[in-house]
Amino acid sequence: NTQRILQIARETDADALHPGYGFLSENAGFVNACEEAGIRFIGPHPETMIRMGDKVLARRLAAEAGLPLIPGTETDIQDDQALDEAQRIGFPVMVKAAEGGGGIGIRIVPTAEELQSILQRSRFMAESAFGSGRMYMEKYIDSASHVEVQVLADHHGNAVHLYERDCSVQRRNQKVIEETPCAKIDDDLRRQMTEASIQFVRHLGYVNAGTMEFLVDGQGNFYFLEM
Repeated sequence: NTQRILQIARETDADALHPGYGFLSENAGFVNACEEAGIRFIGPHPETMIRMGDKVLARRLAAEAGLPLIPGTETDIQDDQALDEAQRIGFPVMVKAAEGGGGIGIRIVPTAEELQSILQRSRFMAESAFGSGRMYMEKYIDSASHVEVQVLADHHGNAVHLYERDCSVQRRNQKVIEETPCAKIDDDLRRQMTEASIQFVRHLGYVNAGTMEFLVDGQGNFYFLEM
């Protein structure tokens, strides 16, 4: 309840506010409401939130910053484009919600025959959960690991990373166990991933805490997933 939270903040003379994790902490409208109330929001700028919340735009921004991407679509996909795009990428592919999170709306498509039915189910799920049925597509990488890098940046241009954690133990695309350090990467790959994370932070002008999410394949390649 944005208005109630801001009312409490004013009544207690709070000069800064952090609303926890998920929900309002990722809501650009709430950040704007804090600014209008003269209360510092502890977190990223609302513009950055909007840009990172759009997974298709985030892929484009990561490419601009020189980060490696999983082969996929550069825009969200329409139903009549889906087969051509999937064949260009090569089956199996993954369809993913462009404005989603929490693993909702993600589906593996093994063959062309299953594409439209799986795409429609994912689109319906995304519309129900996020109010948007925009979808995009990426190549499915088998036996990949989900490795994240924690970053911190301030308003003065300083940025640091806090190394990596392996988040591959999941249930329904939700992380169950996070382990650090990641035993699956060597020092060279660790350096590449952490440097890429700081590179992206600086490219965005990002402030506060953020999580860079990557996939690591069995050959030691890493790919940007989202922030």
